[in-house]
Amino acid sequence: MESQLDLTQIHTLGNLEFIAKQVVEGFITGLHKSPFHGFSVEFAEHRLYNTGESTRHIDWKLYGRTEKLFIKRYEEETNLRCQIVIDTSSSMYFPEKEAGIKNQGNKLAFSVYCAAAFVEMLRKQRDAIGLTLFSDQVELHTPSKSSITHQKLLFSNLERLLQSKKPTTNKSTNAINALHQVAENIHKRSLVIILSDMLDSSFNQNSLLSALQHLKHNKHEVILFHVSDKKHELDFEFDNRLYTFVDMETNEEVKLYPSQIKEHYVKSMNEYKKALQLKCGQYRIDFVEADINVGFQQVLLPFLIKRSKMK
Repeated sequence: MESQLDLTQIHTLGNLEFIAKQVVEGFITGLHKSPFHGFSVEFAEHRLYNTGESTRHIDWKLYGRTEKLFIKRYEEETNLRCQIVIDTSSSMYFPEKEAGIKNQGNKLAFSVYCAAAFVEMLRKQRDAIGLTLFSDQVELHTPSKSSITHQKLLFSNLERLLQSKKPTTNKSTNAINALHQVAENIHKRSLVIILSDMLDSSFNQNSLLSALQHLKHNKHEVILFHVSDKKHELDFEFDNRLYTFVDMETNEEVKLYPSQIKEHYVKSMNEYKKALQLKCGQYRIDFVEADINVGFQQVLLPFLIKRSKMK
């Protein structure tokens, strides 16, 4: 099974924890077959044997398969702290399910599956993992822990989020306020992973700059996965017929033909994205485009590379 599974395929695989395992195993298998074959994906349960060490903890079964000497790790060593931050605002429920389309996913579902895969990869490394959910305010914040009980709690919260329906009362995005709160709540150097469409109703470049500064102040490493339905939200590809477009965070409606505004819309969205990328670049925050219509490798590979640099 490969990491190129998309949202229309993944719903049939079972519970979230099982899906995460399948996605990660497929990704690791694909990585070994790719140009990244030499990239280290050995997990923290083993480390290479150093000449002169006691042979008591050598994994001889693994030696039989690999002809390399590895030491089993028994200590509860935490290599990394990671906080996964997910935007749960109303705009993340786009696209809304259309009649006759089975297993249609949205940005929130994609973000939850990505987060579950991150948890699976991190727990293989015995890393400490925390979860933050936000819309116009922080709705959930768990500290980073590496215990099995805590991991089960994370999967439970993600499963609940996956099953959630678009709230009847619209929730706007306030990423700026949320990032300030996250920065206040994380007291030790961490990898902060943000999954958001960043369609912030209060977007202000100076305020965003301040929030990103706050995150970097304690030397956190940050990856922003800009989650979008690229075909519709960025490229504005619609049939040229009359549509009623509804703002999912304000309920404002406008009726028009896509061709009337496509050029202006695409230009505005590109300018917004470039401004966001510029702010991230100024503070060495990784900006990764995450199209919900593409497989999960676009997300897992940047994550794995970033984590390897923090060892």
